Formats: sequence, C-alpha cells, structure tokens
Amino acid sequence: MSIDDVRPAWAIGLMTGTVLDGYIDVALINTDGERIERFGSYQLAPYAQGTVALLKETVSEAMAWQFDGADPEIFSRAEQQITQEQSAAVLALIEDANLKPAEVAVIGFHGQTVLHRPPQSGVLGKTRQLGDGQLMARITGVPVVNDFRSADMLAGGQGAPLSAVYHQALLKQFGYGSNTAIVNIGGVTNISWRGEDQQLVAFDTGPGNAPINDFVAERTGQAMDLDGSLAQAGTVDETRLAQLLNHHYLTQAYPKSLDRFDFTWQAAEDLSTEDGAALLTAFSAAAVGKALDLLPQRPEQLIVCGGGRHNPALMAALSRYTVARVIPAEEAGWRGDAIEAECFGFLGMRTLRALPSSFPTTTGASMPMVGGVIHRP
Repeated sequence: MSIDDVRPAWAIGLMTGTVLDGYIDVALINTDGERIERFGSYQLAPYAQGTVALLKETVSEAMAWQFDGADPEIFSRAEQQITQEQSAAVLALIEDANLKPAEVAVIGFHGQTVLHRPPQSGVLGKTRQLGDGQLMARITGVPVVNDFRSADMLAGGQGAPLSAVYHQALLKQFGYGSNTAIVNIGGVTNISWRGEDQQLVAFDTGPGNAPINDFVAERTGQAMDLDGSLAQAGTVDETRLAQLLNHHYLTQAYPKSLDRFDFTWQAAEDLSTEDGAALLTAFSAAAVGKALDLLPQRPEQLIVCGGGRHNPALMAALSRYTVARVIPAEEAGWRGDAIEAECFGFLGMRTLRALPSSFPTTTGASMPMVGGVIHRP
C-alpha cells in the first residue's frame, strides 16, 4: 500500500498490557490511518494456562537484565509463545467477522513490553517488546507491523505514548475540542490532548493500575481491587498523598514516559490493606490532576479508557482530584476496552502509508517519525 492509496481497509490491532492480566485484546477497525470508517469485531482472548506465569518470569529477568549483555534465554521462549497465541487470536477474530485473511490489510502487533527505559541526560532510551512479526505474518497470511517504538527512540524520543495520534482521530471525528482530553489508565496512565490549532500533546502522567494491582496481589493474592471495594473501604492519608505528589516526575515538562515499575506499591507497605489501596488509588488519580496543570489549556472533561475505568473508586478519585467532568469511553460512543488494540491497527495502517505515528510534542522525537517494521507473509 502506498501513501497515495487512501482507501479505508480492515486492520487488526493487538494489545497486551504491562499489568499481565492474562488476556489479549484483538480488534478490527476499518481505516485509512487518518479517519475511522467503522469499528469491527473485538475479542478479549485468554492466554493459555501457564503463559502469564512465563511472562511474569520474563519481566522479572528483564528487570535484572536492564539491557546489559545478551538477551536472557527466556525472551526467545516467551516471544514464540505469545506470537503463536496472538496469531491464533487474530485468525479467530477474522473467522468471527466472516472475513478472509486476504481482506485484512495489516495487523498492528504491539508485542509484550518487558522493559522500557526513557532517554535521560542526552542518552538515548531503550525499549523492548517481545513479538515475532515475521512468524505472525507466516501464520496468518496477513502483513504485520511490529516494533513500533524503536525508531522513535533512535530519534531521541520516549517511545511512548503512541496512542496520541489515534486519540486525536477519535477526538476530531467525534467533535471534541480542546476542553476534552483522553486519559488511558493501564499499568501506567497516559493523557492525550488536542488544541484548537491541532497541536497534539501526550505523555505518561504517572502510575495507573500497576501499583494498586501489585499491592492487592501482595496482600490478598487477588489480581486487582475488584470494583474498588478495598479502596472504598479505606481512608486516604492526605499528608502522605501530598508527599507522593512531590515526586519530581509529576512536574517534569513533557514529553515524558514511564516504565511500569517506576512507581511501586511500597509507598503503602506499612498501611492496612484498605488504607493502602485507598492511598495508591488516590495517587494514580491525583497524578492526572498534576498533569492537567502542564497542558497548554486545562481541559474541563476527561474521557477515560483502559482497564482503570472499571474501578469506581479510581473514577471517583479522578473526579475529585482533577476537578473535571470524568466519563468512561462508552459515554463518548467508544469501546473502552478495545481502544488500545484499535490504536495499533490504526498505527499499522499508518506505517503502510508511511505516515508518522509519533511527534516532537508526543514523544520528544526530533521529527515526526514513522514507526514500525513491516513483515510480509
């Protein structure tokens, strides 16, 4: 597909987040990489038993590795496993949508992030997502785009967040102006904002679900604070919250990005389970409030996507600490669970058309960058 071939086509996007919840988000989107023609099927496909344990061990070894020396042996095993399982999820989605592989223009394959180090003091950052794009192209018979972040980081960028250009398309197409921003709460939280002059700003605001989930897992063995029940039963230590909000990252100028483990649950380790959940939930929300102060214009409305919008305690905290109208993506007419996967289908199409996916005001790259590596079947 050339840059002049602007006909909308079906693209499939894949996303598995850093919270390692055991599922693959798979979404169809009909797009030319600039506009969204229509949304297609979406599925939440579970990983096979044992895959999440493999990925958690892989992330643990990546944390010890820190880009020093040869890849840990486990990387190859994990990469093959997730590529095969995500390829199967793609084929299932194609069948469910009554399509043939030849009717899909591209698969945007984000892969599994195991380590991310932003640039610091003039030193280029590094990032690692596991996923074999060529293997997926062979299995599915569809062109695959993966490794979306590396080119941006080689150009001095943060490599994240990459969702901004898709968020911009959603905001523009659904008629939202500069008084509205999109907040995506995954393991880390990020924000996207579009000015009336079409200026696009995006950055990671601070912690998302990851510290809350890790704390709850440590205390209860459960994967998350389901329905925010623990946080709602606890009390926020406002003095301690104010201390957490003094973290230098929160007032640092954008563009900026985080690794999933840059903020941890240990800030609440001496608190009760309920009070700890309340504190970490408030911190993730209040960090968004600090982020709004950095934007060229403070938005009055936040559209929330990502898993965090399912947590009533977190949504209530967002309203309290941002003093903005907070609505879930569904209220805007979007599929909140599918947005990140849709995004990578959209970005895959942009890569086929040689359109940039990151910009100086979203990642800090020296110029607009076309991200991703194309693999043909």
